[in-house]
Amino acid sequence: MPEGGTAMSDDASGVHVGGDAYGGVRLSQRRSKRARSSVRTLMVTGALSSAVLLGSGVLWFLSTYATSQLKQVNAGTAGSDARGAMNILLVGVDKRDDLTRQQQNQLHLGREVGQRSDTMMVIHLSEDHSKITVVSLPRDSWVDIPGKGAHKINSAYSLGGAPLAVRTVRNATGLTINHYVEVNVLGFINVVDALGGVSVCTPVAINDQHTKFQLQPGTYELDGVKALFYARTRATARSDLDRIDRQQQVISALLQRALSGGTLANPAKLGGLVGSTLKTLTVDEALAKDLLGLANQLKDVSTDDVAFTTVPLADVNYTAPTGESAVLWDKTASRDLFRRIAADEPLVKPTSAKSASPTPSASSSAAALTVPPARIAVRVVNGTAITGLGARTKTDLQKAGFQVPSAPGDTTPRDHVDTVVRYPAGREDSARTVAAAIPGAQLREADVPGIEVIVGTKYSGAKKVTVKPTPATTPTATGAPVAKTATQNICRK
Repeated sequence: MPEGGTAMSDDASGVHVGGDAYGGVRLSQRRSKRARSSVRTLMVTGALSSAVLLGSGVLWFLSTYATSQLKQVNAGTAGSDARGAMNILLVGVDKRDDLTRQQQNQLHLGREVGQRSDTMMVIHLSEDHSKITVVSLPRDSWVDIPGKGAHKINSAYSLGGAPLAVRTVRNATGLTINHYVEVNVLGFINVVDALGGVSVCTPVAINDQHTKFQLQPGTYELDGVKALFYARTRATARSDLDRIDRQQQVISALLQRALSGGTLANPAKLGGLVGSTLKTLTVDEALAKDLLGLANQLKDVSTDDVAFTTVPLADVNYTAPTGESAVLWDKTASRDLFRRIAADEPLVKPTSAKSASPTPSASSSAAALTVPPARIAVRVVNGTAITGLGARTKTDLQKAGFQVPSAPGDTTPRDHVDTVVRYPAGREDSARTVAAAIPGAQLREADVPGIEVIVGTKYSGAKKVTVKPTPATTPTATGAPVAKTATQNICRK
């Protein structure tokens, strides 16, 4: 078993809870139906407020108590009406002053004092209160910081605190920033541990030499510290862009847990989350006074209604005049993205039963294979009643050079004839390599976290394939942003 987690069974859920939560806040069992509704909506707000460091989840459950506990800051935000669209800037602060030396050593944070912005996201709440869009702003984005010149966007906080961070993001995106939420690193660790761990799934190997955090492709349950390593590491091919994907995945899983009845109905668990995270939040003064009003706007939101995306980039390997490595936004595409957000246009098209299962395409493709088997993690699912076919397929794929880290699962019903290779959006190149190795296999884009092979009765084995990887190049443009809902981000069987 790789260091950093425990492999999950095929029926593992997005977030796993083990043992009793801890914390100081006690909740009465005798809550009215209206109070429970308020708690649920406040938990949604809390889960989204944790987006920055993925973890201050469910802490806005009682407006009066939360207001008395939250730290407040004059961030220069515009404020908002009780109802209506709004934009919230979420800033994850890597503050080390309050950490003991033991904690600094454990988290591999070093001993520098001061505060720095580790992650930035903009959360947009639509005017009809039914949709939420979360946009990640890469920390290395090269932008103009008012009064300071061009710098990486994460420098805005260290150069001028919350007010300058708000002004910088407002100027870069063209969006009005109505509210501000700041989360510290310990908030993430505490809330994940209070939930009993978080389930993550990585399609690529992680080997962080700095933190010694290692994972092979697969699904794992991580505690707070290891989840922090998972969310912060840049030790993969796409560096900060891969890290953003991992952060969005964990936020989605935490949001799912925040909306679950198991959390709402368990006073000890809910109290533990509140007690362990309230101290980690800093918000603007207006937001601190109207937490319940904001929460009421989210009362009907589900994970299907929360969309995640990242600012489109024109150059991911930009060398700044200062010699720093940075990234440049695609001006045209990013301008269109923020225009759509301001206009409340959905970034994810609604799915239907038909669109969820598109017509399979033949595995034979004129396009050359570009991703070698050694770089592809595959999950095998037996779609037949043939005992042991899933295990045999796993062995065949491993012999062909693919990674198959988890045990095979089974479909319901088990009536598949053709073998189907399913893949998420953006992974077609990898899926073509898998399909080429399985004669007669079909390709199908689907709502899955990684490459999946559903074995049919026509399966006759797997063969080695010849792949000529294309040289690594720096993309010149990313075009339209790719958006996923929280539901699509959650690790599932």
